[in-house]
Amino acid sequence: MKWVDSLEIAYMLCEKYPDIDPKVINFVDLRQWVVSLDTFDDDPSRCGERILEAIQATWIEEL
Repeated sequence: MKWVDSLEIAYMLCEKYPDIDPKVINFVDLRQWVVSLDTFDDDPSRCGERILEAIQATWIEEL
């Protein structure tokens, strides 16, 4: 998985963190959770605020 795979990342986060409300998470935690996913395979430094916003928005939509 790469940073651009926001839908797949959101699905994985929903499964791994079912009790978390994605509306209230901070980007520091979100970034760390994405990087720690087993199937994530991208350069952590390539992430920016826009990418995290896209992942968060997709996660919210999936709930």
